[in-house]
Amino acid sequence: MQSASSRFLNRSTPPHIATLILLTALSTMGMNVFLPSLPGMSEYFGTEYRILQLSVGIYLGASAALQILIGPISDQMGRRPVLLWGLFFFMLATLGCLFAPNATVFLLFRMCQAMVAVGMVLGRAAVRDMYDTEKAASMIGYVTMVMALVPMAAPAIGGYLDQAFGWKANFWLLFGAGALVWLVTWLDFRETKSRSGLTTGQQFAQYPELFRSPRFWGYTVTAALVSGAFFAYLGGGPFVGSQVFGMAPGTVGLFLGAPAVGYAVGNGLSGLLSQRIGTNRMIMMGCAVAAFGVGASLLLFLTGYGSAYIFFGFMTFVGLGNGMTLPNATAGMMSVRPHLAGTASGLGGAIMLAGGATLSILAGNLLTLESGPFPLLWMMFTTSVLGLVTMSFVMLRERQVRRAAGQ
Repeated sequence: MQSASSRFLNRSTPPHIATLILLTALSTMGMNVFLPSLPGMSEYFGTEYRILQLSVGIYLGASAALQILIGPISDQMGRRPVLLWGLFFFMLATLGCLFAPNATVFLLFRMCQAMVAVGMVLGRAAVRDMYDTEKAASMIGYVTMVMALVPMAAPAIGGYLDQAFGWKANFWLLFGAGALVWLVTWLDFRETKSRSGLTTGQQFAQYPELFRSPRFWGYTVTAALVSGAFFAYLGGGPFVGSQVFGMAPGTVGLFLGAPAVGYAVGNGLSGLLSQRIGTNRMIMMGCAVAAFGVGASLLLFLTGYGSAYIFFGFMTFVGLGNGMTLPNATAGMMSVRPHLAGTASGLGGAIMLAGGATLSILAGNLLTLESGPFPLLWMMFTTSVLGLVTMSFVMLRERQVRRAAGQ
């Protein structure tokens, strides 16, 4: 899986897979470790839950905007300097969250924490720098399979840290993790992308080359729809657990990690099977699995058999579907124009997160004690089914192109 010439913490060799895992994992931890603390944080800052719940949506929205910049800048300057500066600013923003005097200042620094998106964007781009399309899909699958342990464990750890030490303990954890990953990146990450030789303006001017590619849009929109179900879950899951089912923060954190179990398995399947059966078939299978999981949960709630175990348990299938879909869709979108891999990773990630931010905020605002989990379940089911539809069009278009080429 890892090149024999790659040695951990040795910058004279290519980046080790452990470094790529840490970079991606930190981005994920920053997204969800504090979710069980949201009810307590709203009391600490003396504001409504829905205001603090914005910390998920604005983080995703800021990540989306930053990824539009991160990709082209890293294609121009290289991956390494962008990674190091992004991680440094993430640590500063985390300190800002810790010492924020009110909810407004907290949300401002929470938005700045999105700089950690450099890890996810450029970790993927570095894999594509080093491998071809099918191998890149497998490698991304392996990276995110191991990384999936973080979203599974982080909410549980965050919940128990909150119970033991208060909500700030979660942000001290993020600061320490950020410092560790910065040091590992500085010691291990050898540059994987030569400078493009273009100015920043010229690099951004290449965006239309991606805009004109139907394949890029097909992969990106499909990934955005399927991952949108998960982001909606991040926005609404804490409310469902704490308010609808009356769970304690530690229990909410434990149950919130359910999709990560499936995500780890799905990424493992991507690593094992993508080269064998192809990225497109893996994406279709992943979309179908995600739609099945939410659909089954929704049906059980509609027929009166819903419970906390049903709600969170079937979210495992959402994670499984995402784990099968996202590594392959990501590799596909970056392989449309290999010389623009960083730009494609950033733009594709931005579109995914922009949709995720919208769904996260919408889920938080639609859910009430009277509605129960139904608005969230309907939202997740709709996006999962639409992912199947868009990927079907991509595969149809590819068959048409192949037939035309054969004539």
